[in-house]
Amino acid sequence: MNLFSPWYYESSTMPTYSAPMSEAVTNFIRVEVMSQYSVENSRPLQDVWVFEYTVRITNQGNETVQLLSRHWIITDGLDHVEEIKGPGVVGEQPVLAPGESFKYSSWCPLKTPTGVMRGTYQMARAGGAEFDIVIAPFALKARYLVN
Repeated sequence: MNLFSPWYYESSTMPTYSAPMSEAVTNFIRVEVMSQYSVENSRPLQDVWVFEYTVRITNQGNETVQLLSRHWIITDGLDHVEEIKGPGVVGEQPVLAPGESFKYSSWCPLKTPTGVMRGTYQMARAGGAEFDIVIAPFALKARYLVN
C-alpha cells in the first residue's frame, strides 16, 4: 500500500473517536472515511463550522451489492445529536460488483468546532436480501484545535 495515499494507515494506529478517519468492515463491505475542516466555508463568528468528508466503500465480497440508503448520527461538541436519513449518497445508489469501490465527498455543518459522525448504510444483495453496514465513528475538528 502507498504510504502517501490519503487512505493509508496501519492497524497499530487504528482510528479512535478523536481521529479524523475511520474504517469498518461489515459483511465484506469496507467503509473508509476521512474528514477535514473547511476553513473557506466556515463562519466561526456565526457559530458555523463546516467539515468535508470523503467516503470510500469497497465490496470485498463475492456478491454484487447496492447501496440503498444512509443513516448518519452527528454529535456536536455540546452533545447535541442530529440524525440524517435518506436514499443513497450524493444522489446515487451505487451498485458494486465484487472488488469494486465507490468514492464520494460531502460536507457537514456544526454549531461547534468539534463533533463526531457515525452511522450505517443500508445495502441489498443482488437477490434482494437487505443488510446494514457500519460507518465507524470519526472526529470533526476545526484545524486550530488539532494538535
